[in-house]
Amino acid sequence: MKRPQRERGVRVRIAMVGTRGVPARYGGFETAVEEIGQRLAAGGHEVMVYCRGERHPEPEYLGMRLIYLPAIEKKVAETLSHTGLSVLHAFRGKIAREGADVALLFNAANAPLLPVLRTLRIPVATHVDGLEWKRTKWSGTGQRYYRAAESMAVRWSDALIADAAGIQDYYREKFGAESVFIPYGAPILAATDTAKLAAAGYEPGGFHLVVARFEPENHVHVAVEGYRRSGARKPLVVVGSAPYADEYTAQVKELAGDDPRITFLGGVWDQDLLDALYAGALTYVHGHSVGGTNPSLLRAMGAGASVLAFDVNFNREVLGEEAGRFFGDPAELAKRIEEAEADPGGAADRGDAARKRASERYVWDDVAAAYERLCLDLVERRLTRKTVRPK
Repeated sequence: MKRPQRERGVRVRIAMVGTRGVPARYGGFETAVEEIGQRLAAGGHEVMVYCRGERHPEPEYLGMRLIYLPAIEKKVAETLSHTGLSVLHAFRGKIAREGADVALLFNAANAPLLPVLRTLRIPVATHVDGLEWKRTKWSGTGQRYYRAAESMAVRWSDALIADAAGIQDYYREKFGAESVFIPYGAPILAATDTAKLAAAGYEPGGFHLVVARFEPENHVHVAVEGYRRSGARKPLVVVGSAPYADEYTAQVKELAGDDPRITFLGGVWDQDLLDALYAGALTYVHGHSVGGTNPSLLRAMGAGASVLAFDVNFNREVLGEEAGRFFGDPAELAKRIEEAEADPGGAADRGDAARKRASERYVWDDVAAAYERLCLDLVERRLTRKTVRPK
């Protein structure tokens, strides 16, 4: 791990707000906080991470100070209630002159709390994530809330962070707003943990893989239906679940029927086993369609998986034209799966190209250095609301 170089020895107090916190056990935001935060701390900055849920036994983790606050455990209310308490904590810290110099706010859903941070004169950058309002689980009121939150993020942030060019384009076209492009990083695996695979009952190149939350916009149903339509001989392993998607989960399993080739593993929380599955799969089927730079896709690429991705601009941006193959419906996916089984050497070559692309373009040290520059620009007021909406 390379430490960011502090500009002229400046030491900044950085609050990372709006996620479940660290250690990372849940999703892409939490992984980003852990990877970025530990590098900023190693570079000499004071990093405070606001957390909810299971407590780490120590007050610090990888150099980051952990601050635990409660939350209402209901969809949008969970994130917003926890972030609200985090902002109040920041207010108390500011009055005591122990607060943050800059805040990194993750998730545009937290944007209604931005005016409070502005009242405290804490410059703030908002990582806006993907197009959350397009997710099926947010209908009616939820969709209207997320679209309003995007507008508030543009209005009240001193900087917007986009992890994909497609997200930058959306905010520029929709709001006339400029953003700072900082992607996620990818963990790079040199080899497959064959012992882990063998213990789970698999062998390298002996299966196809899906890893996703069970939500319609992740197209798990298309992955399952496409596989069933194929003449694949190798099994399909499906990893994932969803806390608010019982109906969709039932739909996916109904599509699978009694096909003995399909196995549902549920959530896999053993990261070494999950990495071994990515690295050992003949293909990784990636159906995500509404996010930006997707962490699961980057992890698969870093593991050298041969990716079959749903054909949207975000996935094409990350994979390019040589590091993956694309599909738009079950029939096309069935064809891609059969092609991979007919030419496993070609699939392996695409996996190698994916790992190379990830190691060159999605590097956590570079990501952390970009966040450090962003924080310094915010503290020294080189970035303000006027840079978000210059006109």
